[in-house]
Amino acid sequence: MDFIYTWGRWGERLLAHFSSELMKRQRSPLSADQLQVWGISYDAEGQISGYDRNSPLSMGTVDDLLTLLAMEGYKAGLSWAEAKVLAAQSRVAADEALEGSRTARLLPEVLPFLEQCGQAGLRLGIVTSDETAAAEKHLEWLGIRPYFSVCVGADRVNWGKPFPDMVELACRELGVEAARVAVIGDTDGDMQMARSAGAAAAIALDEGHTSGKEGFPSADVVMTSYRELRLGEVR
Repeated sequence: MDFIYTWGRWGERLLAHFSSELMKRQRSPLSADQLQVWGISYDAEGQISGYDRNSPLSMGTVDDLLTLLAMEGYKAGLSWAEAKVLAAQSRVAADEALEGSRTARLLPEVLPFLEQCGQAGLRLGIVTSDETAAAEKHLEWLGIRPYFSVCVGADRVNWGKPFPDMVELACRELGVEAARVAVIGDTDGDMQMARSAGAAAAIALDEGHTSGKEGFPSADVVMTSYRELRLGEVR
């Protein structure tokens, strides 16, 4: 899925709710550039234009982000307990807004690639820093859930990216060895995860040409679109 299209807007809603509630409590609102601190880029018109592939928003779990958000509340003068509750409430508000709009879309050329994989008999899995139930829902919104045999969210393992746990679990459920698996991802944390799991290939997606090879030092190869991928038989 187009990461920034969904999670950039979710992040905006999360922070807007949290900031509004801070002001109701006579506390200073969040900094206007808080989402940029988390890794989101904006253009001259103030529209979301990209994201840092090594940022908390792109790599972190929801719990990671809520901890960062609670810390902002604590810095603003809330108790840690109050800050944690407010962060959780803001997450609910952001989730509900996302659910209402179903803000999700596929990246270009993803569907033809999935169809090629299906025709070739490849089994596919999703590993994500998102929670499993939410990831399943987003796949359903996009109409691509049937292409994937396995979906592993960070809530199903002890350690998320960049640790190998999610790839290892997905491989067990797919019934394949990690050494026969290619991992495709859009952060170097994905690439580190692939390498630590012993995957056959770590393929980075640099949609929009924002990072280049230097942004993915752990990748075997960096592509800018799914149209660059071809399936072939290894003999």
